[in-house]
Amino acid sequence: MSQITVPVESESFYSKLWNLLRSINPIYFVVIVLLMGVAYLNPVFFEPNNFLTFLERSAPLMIMTAGQVYVLVSGGFDLSVGSIATYSVIAAAILANNDPGSTWWVLLFILGSGALFGLISGSIVTYLKVPSLITTLGMLLIVRGIGLYWSGGSPRGYLPDNLRALGRDGLEGIFGLREFPYAVIILVVMGFLYWLVMHRLNYGKQLFSIGDNPRAGRLSGVGVESVRITAFIICGASAALAGILIGGRSGVSILAGTGLEMQTIAAAVLGGTILLGGRGSIPAAMAGALALELLFTLLNLMGLPKPLRDAVQGLIIIGAVAYMAYSSRRTR
Repeated sequence: MSQITVPVESESFYSKLWNLLRSINPIYFVVIVLLMGVAYLNPVFFEPNNFLTFLERSAPLMIMTAGQVYVLVSGGFDLSVGSIATYSVIAAAILANNDPGSTWWVLLFILGSGALFGLISGSIVTYLKVPSLITTLGMLLIVRGIGLYWSGGSPRGYLPDNLRALGRDGLEGIFGLREFPYAVIILVVMGFLYWLVMHRLNYGKQLFSIGDNPRAGRLSGVGVESVRITAFIICGASAALAGILIGGRSGVSILAGTGLEMQTIAAAVLGGTILLGGRGSIPAAMAGALALELLFTLLNLMGLPKPLRDAVQGLIIIGAVAYMAYSSRRTR
């Protein structure tokens, strides 16, 4: 009886295919599965206008997560991002007070405020050696207190229509769509910039080096202090930008950014970012944020109660961190 042999070329092809699949971050497969689940429960989900509306809603979390990755890769945390987003909504409404002519200087003020909060947090962590967890927890309370004191504990002022347009309107008549959301355009542009800075410029290499081994980075000539502080500045400005989009979409609320700090960390960890620093990917982290939004949408479509979001989020963080720790031990 003749034996059937498998050609070496076939074995090589399947081996290469398997290695290729293993090299792809698992979060992309998770996103595909969740997309299929949401589409199954909501058949019109993939209609262009509906899907763009979903991306518009997801844009703030994805932008905030990208900013959070910079701090996480440097070996820190930023728990103040949710409060910065809330502050941004409150401050923009009070300062603009429904005056369209004030929109641009208000936007610059809000982005500058977010960068300033990041600068303060980064300086305290870097020069006073206060752990980032404690520093940004304190900053969370400070920024929230400033916003609540300024507003008197309730929503005040109004966001002008041209400012709100950034979060809820779009360009009309493009590709036959009802409108192409401004938030999605901002998401694409900012996502590209985040990716470029972290993965293609020298700053990103320095950021990874200090997150992996600050002492080695310093000995190799990296300005550890300036790189780490810049990461916090980027994160704070990203939270402020996300707050502007949230306010534009949902209006003025003193709870606008509540809980977003944990969602950004969960999304980044889902994307493979290591909490102790030295490893992370902007596209994968933003995919992690998209996966969270898809998961929340799926839970809503299934009719499950909203409090399950917090429980699921906690399980995701624990599971993802456990998986990353296990993978790291296997690699070593």
